[in-house]
Amino acid sequence: MDLDIRRAILANIKDNNEEQLQATITDSIDGREVLLPGLGVLFELIWKNASDQEKHEMVDTLAKGVQTQG
Repeated sequence: MDLDIRRAILANIKDNNEEQLQATITDSIDGREVLLPGLGVLFELIWKNASDQEKHEMVDTLAKGVQTQG
């Protein structure tokens, strides 16, 4: 079976408004681990559409978050 996870996730959210997208992110972070792969796809979209400066800011924020978790 050839399952394209990206395509399935994008198809599921393509008509979502900003509120629905935020709810998907919040649900994924707050414990619905089944939704975690979707966060990867959403992050991929963000990354591909971000400027170099925005990418730098995201990586900086991520690095700071990783340091506080340890």
